[in-house]
Amino acid sequence: MPTRFVPLSSVDRLAAGLFGTNPLGSPRLDRQIPVDAFQRGEELVLHFDLPGVPEDAVELSLERRVLTVKAERSYAGADGDHVMIAERPWGTLSRQIVLGDTLDTNRISASYDQGVLTVTVPVSQHAKTRKIEINHAPVSADSRELDEAQPVGDPA
Repeated sequence: MPTRFVPLSSVDRLAAGLFGTNPLGSPRLDRQIPVDAFQRGEELVLHFDLPGVPEDAVELSLERRVLTVKAERSYAGADGDHVMIAERPWGTLSRQIVLGDTLDTNRISASYDQGVLTVTVPVSQHAKTRKIEINHAPVSADSRELDEAQPVGDPA
C-alpha cells in the first residue's frame, strides 16, 4: 500500500496545525479519510475512520468501479478560542477506492458504528477459483491377433 508524503517541514506542520493552512495560506491538504482494507474469507472489508462525524453527514456512492466516501465534519472550536494545535481535519472529507473487477459491486453493504464506516464487498461468483474438469480423448486401438509364424512388421 502506498504511503502519503506531506511535503512540509516540522515548522510548516505546526503552522498548518495552528492555523488550518499550509504556509502559503491555502486550506489544509490532509482531508483524506483514513482507511484499512483487508480480505476476510470471500469478502473485501473496508474500515473508514470518521470520528466525530454524525451518520447523516456521511455519503457513500459507487460510480463504475470507484467507491467514494464523503463526510462533513464541523469545526469544533468556538469564537474566541486560542487554538494551540488543530490537527483534526474538518470541513469536507473524502476518499475514493477503485474496486477490482473480481468484486461483486451489486452486493455492497455498509454499516456505521462509533465513527467507523464499514463497507463489505463480496468476491464475485464468476471470479472465484473453481475446478475445471479435464476431458480425456477416448483411446481407440484396433486389435488383431498375430500368428506366431508371421513376423511383426509383415502384413498377412
